Amino acid sequence: MAKLVSLFLGVLLLLPVALSRPAMGAEEEPRPASVAVEAAEVAPPRVLTLDLTRNANDIWDRIRRGFGMPDLDSPLVSEQQIFYLNRPGFLKQVFARGGRYLYYIVDELERRGMPTELALLPMVESSYNPLAYSRSHASGLWQFIPSTGRNFNLTQDNWVDERRDVVASTNAALDYLQSIYEMHGDWHLALASYNWGEGAVGRAMQRNRDAGLPVEYSELRMPNETRNYVPKLQAIKNIVAEPELFHIELPYVANEQHFVTLNAPQGIDLGTAASLADMSLEEFLALNPGFNRPAITTPGQTLVVPADRAARFASRLSEFELSGKGWRTHELAPGEKPGAVADRHGLTLAQLLQLNGLSSGSRINPGYTLLVPDGIDPSGALAASRLLPANARLASAPTIKLSTGNIASTPDRSSTRKTAAARASKSKDKSGSGPARKKSTKSGTSAAVTRQTKSGSASANPPKPSIAKPVTTTPSKAKSPASSNGKPKPTESPKKR
Repeated sequence: MAKLVSLFLGVLLLLPVALSRPAMGAEEEPRPASVAVEAAEVAPPRVLTLDLTRNANDIWDRIRRGFGMPDLDSPLVSEQQIFYLNRPGFLKQVFARGGRYLYYIVDELERRGMPTELALLPMVESSYNPLAYSRSHASGLWQFIPSTGRNFNLTQDNWVDERRDVVASTNAALDYLQSIYEMHGDWHLALASYNWGEGAVGRAMQRNRDAGLPVEYSELRMPNETRNYVPKLQAIKNIVAEPELFHIELPYVANEQHFVTLNAPQGIDLGTAASLADMSLEEFLALNPGFNRPAITTPGQTLVVPADRAARFASRLSEFELSGKGWRTHELAPGEKPGAVADRHGLTLAQLLQLNGLSSGSRINPGYTLLVPDGIDPSGALAASRLLPANARLASAPTIKLSTGNIASTPDRSSTRKTAAARASKSKDKSGSGPARKKSTKSGTSAAVTRQTKSGSASANPPKPSIAKPVTTTPSKAKSPASSNGKPKPTESPKKR
C-alpha cells in the first residue's frame, strides 16, 4: 500500500512538467526575436565603485573617495556640464593649475571631516587663480573682499595681503563653510549661504515656511547667481567623478604633498628667494602670491616651496642670513625727498617708486616707510615687483561668461553675502556690497564676514598660462540667449539689504 501511495505522489509531481511540453510531433511556438535581443541587452545600471582598501592613485582618486554631499540632479546641472565640456582646453588648464594647491586643500578637508567636493569650489570661485581679482575688490582662490579678510584676521597692508595667501585663505574659507554647515545642517544651503549670505538664505527659508512650502535649496527663491552656484559645483563634481564618461582626461596630479612652508629670513627679496629655490620667478610667486612688496622686512613671515626642494632651500636661506646683505625699511624724514633716498641706495627714483608700489603722481609724506636695499643687488626685487598685484597694478583676472540659457556669469564675487552682525553695524547695505559671513574664532566668538555679489566680477575665465603674473584680459564675448549685451538676464536680482 505504501508503495502505491509513493508512486501516486510521484505521478502528481511530474504531471505539470509533462503538460507544459508540446505533444509529440507538434512544433514549439517560436519566441519573438526582439524579445530575445532585448533580454540579452538588458544590463544592470552602471555604478561607480571605489576600492577603499588600496591607496589613491592620484589626487582625483582621493577626492572621489571623500565625496560626501548629496548629488543635485536638475536641468541647470546639465547646462553647466555642457558649458564646461564645450571648453576642454579651459578645463585642462584650470585642473592643472589647481594641482599646485589641491593636496593641501584636500588634506585640510579630511582633517576637518568635511566633504572633498569643497576642494573643487575654488574652480567656481577663481579658476584656482590666487591672483584672481574682481571689480568689487574680492581677491584670492576663495574670493574674499577686504572686510571679509579683516573679519577672518587675514592681514592686509602695504606689505602682504593674506586673502591671496593659499594657506591662510584656505583655512579661513573652510572655517566659514564649516560654521554655516553647522547652522543649516545641509551642504546645499551652506553653499548658497557662502555665495549669497546666511542671512539672505535664512530669510528665503522663512518665506517658504510662512507659505507652507519646502525649505530645501531647490525650492528657495534666490538670485540667478546663487541659483546656479551649486549646479556649477555639481557639474565639476560629475566630470571629476567619471571623466571617461565625458571623454575628458584629467591631468595627472600625484597624491603627495606638493609644498611646505619655511620661515623666511628678514631682508630677503622674492627674486633672490626664487633663485635660491631653483625656481622661475613666476612659479615661485604662484606658491607665494600674498606679498604686496618684493622683499620681506618683518619677522614671522613664511615662504612656500615645493616639498622636494625644501631641504636645499632651507640650507641656502641660512647662508643668506649670514651674508649680512638684504633689504630694510627707511622712514621718510620731514623735508627729505624720495629722489635723495634713491640716490643714497644706488637706485633711480623710478626704481624706488616701483619697489614700493608707487606711481610718479603718488604723494609721499614724511613718515612714509620705504623699502630700500642694504648692500644687495636690487635686480631680483625689481623683477618681482613687476609681477606683484599691488595697489593700482592689481589687474582683473579674465571673466568667463556663460552662454547657456539662464545661467548667470561665473562667480561674480560681488555676491551679496550679508549676516545679521553686518546689518547690525550697518543698517543699509550699499548696492553690490556683499553679505557678511560669520566664523567661529579661536575664542569661540563669531566674526561678521562680508562677501560681495553681482556688481563686481571675480575672475573665472581661462587666464594666461603664467598665473603669477597679473594681466588684464578682455572678458569673453560669448553672449547669453537671455540678453543681447552679453550679460545673462537674471530672474531675480540681489536686492539691497
